[in-house]
Amino acid sequence: MHDLDRVAPAFVEIAHRIVWATVATVTPEGRPRTRILHPYWEWDGSSLVGWIATSPQSPKRADLDATPAVSVTYWDDTQDTCTAECDTAWVLDDQGREDLWERFATAPAPVGYDPSVVPAWTEPTAATFAGLRLAPTRLRVMPGAVMLQGRGEPLSWHASSGRGA
Repeated sequence: MHDLDRVAPAFVEIAHRIVWATVATVTPEGRPRTRILHPYWEWDGSSLVGWIATSPQSPKRADLDATPAVSVTYWDDTQDTCTAECDTAWVLDDQGREDLWERFATAPAPVGYDPSVVPAWTEPTAATFAGLRLAPTRLRVMPGAVMLQGRGEPLSWHASSGRGA
């Protein structure tokens, strides 16, 4: 097991380069459900937090109300992969949604974007706009060179290993 201060920057580097992630939830009936989303990660040197701009009216709302956790996986054709298993919390208050809107609008490319490009998101306080806060409980980073060439090792971290996110 590795320290978060080693794993988190490697995770963010791959995640922000790939941008789009497969995000899995569990339905209230206990079935897996995946979708492609665009998380943004913030590493401050001691904690890692992820953010997803989304609709509170989507099917993931019922999934997360039943099981407030997601698995977020990135992959690209170099075989670089990274995964974050996270606890989630909805961002539904006006100030939180305004902060999230601004966070995405001012984030560096390629993870930053103007949320108003989504037609239903006319403003931060629109009923169709909300956010998810992601608190990682487990991280795994597997550069393609580890799998394809046996160079290096996968990096992994778990909250119970000492330093929680």
